[in-house]
Amino acid sequence: MQRKPSVEPFHAMDVLAEATRLKGEGRDVISMAVGQPAHPAPAAALVAAARALEAGRLGYTDALGLKSLRQAIAARYRHIYNVDLDPRRIAVTTGSSAGFNLAFLQLFNPGDLVVITRPGYPAYRNILSALGLKVVEIPVGSSTGHALTPEAIEAAEREAGARVAGVLIASPANPTGAVHSKQAIALLDAWCADRGVAFISDEIYHGLTWSGEETTALSVSDNAIVINSFSKYFCMTGWRIGWMVLPEDLVRPVECLAQSLYISPPELSQIAAEAALGGTAEMDLVSEGYRQNRTLLAERLPALALPFAAPMDGAFYAWVDVSGHTNDSMAFARQMLADIHVAATPGRDFDPVDGARFMRFSYAGSHDDMSRALDRMEGWLGKR
Repeated sequence: MQRKPSVEPFHAMDVLAEATRLKGEGRDVISMAVGQPAHPAPAAALVAAARALEAGRLGYTDALGLKSLRQAIAARYRHIYNVDLDPRRIAVTTGSSAGFNLAFLQLFNPGDLVVITRPGYPAYRNILSALGLKVVEIPVGSSTGHALTPEAIEAAEREAGARVAGVLIASPANPTGAVHSKQAIALLDAWCADRGVAFISDEIYHGLTWSGEETTALSVSDNAIVINSFSKYFCMTGWRIGWMVLPEDLVRPVECLAQSLYISPPELSQIAAEAALGGTAEMDLVSEGYRQNRTLLAERLPALALPFAAPMDGAFYAWVDVSGHTNDSMAFARQMLADIHVAATPGRDFDPVDGARFMRFSYAGSHDDMSRALDRMEGWLGKR
């Protein structure tokens, strides 16, 4: 029996697994490897979940999620973005990952070309490849404001000798923290609409924008498929709860897919998520902690000959050039974890071409952990 080739491993998760092993041995490991907020879920979410567990009557919901949660998400768009959104266009998902699966399955056919940025989130590439789609990675950098442009997509089409079927952006982006301006998003949306190309906007790091415009694609038009999650701003990674906003004509097709693939998102997580939407004051304080961590890294990483390869405009990552110390960021990450028990992510995850020169440092942890990790790195790099 011929089996499909496996996708590339998500090396950040491999680093996390090794860090977990070391912790199990009693080592004092500080992780700057994954986008895992140190803060727990909002207090209101925890209270609501505890009450739901005590009642004990959890079960299936509608495939697209609880009506009250969809209405609460729509209310957030009105409050934050001044976008009047019909709750019926919202699909609650089992994390943003399920949203990407649903979008890719509904929008594309095997062999279709889908554009993403390089560097970019590796799960995009891996999921698309697993579904038999062709990934077109377009390099972005300072010359393009670390953003995707229609001109770059057209150049990629000429090189591939085929037209693209979809364009996927993230703003703020992982791993760079780059933020697409409203103008850049509008240009991409218009380009995609003119050519019948699907436009997907990953907005999972909204609420964590430090510089520039935080623009939802929904403020530009109704053509985009927007994917978001409670994992980052709301610190609910393990609850596996997110949402999609769909054009009206895609709601029913996506619902049919969701019914068979997932039945429904977990009701407990939906109840907690709805309560979390009322706890933004708490989350804003958490975000201020990230801002302080960002300032700390901005001061200390360049002093360690680890210059930034992209501005930290959003999310909670520093994309750093490590070529002053190594030409193999994978080996560098492994050695740093083994020697001083500081975990960071090698660039190969995010950039299969040039990633050996780069690493991603997450500053979603506590300020004390970030300070201690940098102290360890300073002593370690000074001995190399």
